[in-house]
Amino acid sequence: MRFDIITVLPALLESPFAHSILHRAQKKGLAEIVVHNLRDYATNKQKSVDDYQYGGGSGMVMSIEPFAACIEKLQSEREYDEIIFMTPDGVTLNQSTANELSIKKNIIILCGHYKGIDQRIRDIFVTREISVGDYVLSGGELPAAIVVDAVVRLIPGVLNDETSALSDSFQGDLLDAPVYTRPADWRGHKVPDVLLSGHEAKVNEWRHEQALERTKIRRPDLLE
Repeated sequence: MRFDIITVLPALLESPFAHSILHRAQKKGLAEIVVHNLRDYATNKQKSVDDYQYGGGSGMVMSIEPFAACIEKLQSEREYDEIIFMTPDGVTLNQSTANELSIKKNIIILCGHYKGIDQRIRDIFVTREISVGDYVLSGGELPAAIVVDAVVRLIPGVLNDETSALSDSFQGDLLDAPVYTRPADWRGHKVPDVLLSGHEAKVNEWRHEQALERTKIRRPDLLE
């Protein structure tokens, strides 16, 4: 699976993709993450990629030409399943969306800045708009990293235990059950007896009941 991320701050994405699961996924050849500097596609000597907005108002707008040039170059090299724009007014990312994206082959992610990007980029090129929550960040880089992380960990072979991702919170519309490790008794706080029983069926039943109860309390909307 390949991700091409277009940004004015490529250095901001170096660390998230150079460690842990995302790093291992790339080393295994299961994921390819390529970051493109939007300024390389600027059409002026100053390498600026934004301009004042028509109609007046505060804030600069990212120009259409650099984005179009980069996207079209990438499209000339391979077919893309999705061109995603990270934006607060997009559809909120959830596990279902991550699952859906994990079976794609090639994805472009656009990172905005300033007041936003020229609407024509969204109208002409973008196939999906995603938000990571009802708040505004300085740019789309961190949200893009979140999307890549959420998707890549679902690719078969990325996690050491392939069943791990299938039991995460939000898979099956439930939050995950409580988890414990050693010691079994810490200052009088004990691990539930059922988890020490070795009875797989009872453990699975307990986990399902706990997941259901936790979801009812914390995220009842998931059960509607």
